[in-house]
Amino acid sequence: MDFLAGLRASFSGLQAQRLRMQVIAANLANANATRTPEGGPYQPRLVVFAAVPQQSPFAALLSDSVEANLSEVRVVDVVRDPSRVRLEYDPSHPDANAQGYVAYPDINLMQEMVDLLTATRAYEANVTAINAAKDMSLRALQIGRV
Repeated sequence: MDFLAGLRASFSGLQAQRLRMQVIAANLANANATRTPEGGPYQPRLVVFAAVPQQSPFAALLSDSVEANLSEVRVVDVVRDPSRVRLEYDPSHPDANAQGYVAYPDINLMQEMVDLLTATRAYEANVTAINAAKDMSLRALQIGRV
């Protein structure tokens, strides 16, 4: 099995989880934003991941079965959810509609924090895997010196 294949998978996981943490931080920061440059309340964002094979189909036929099944994670899209809006009655608010309701983004702070913790743990797991691969390569080099 190729040593770099595992590193590529872990590095792609690092990039994906970093973007996920940035999106979650933006959602938390804008939890009470009633006005955006696009107009209306802030629309919560979600990151969509996909598993992408590391090798081309032809190369997968030539390699062993373990390496052929390795995939990298890719961010397919960052989608907005315009349907997640909650209305609160506050006629004195400058963004209130004619009935006195203000549209706020419907962001569940607890769910966002759980997602942030999950993304942080996944990031840490990828760092641990990279460090383990680095340690194995250093030990392999030490074996060659003897």
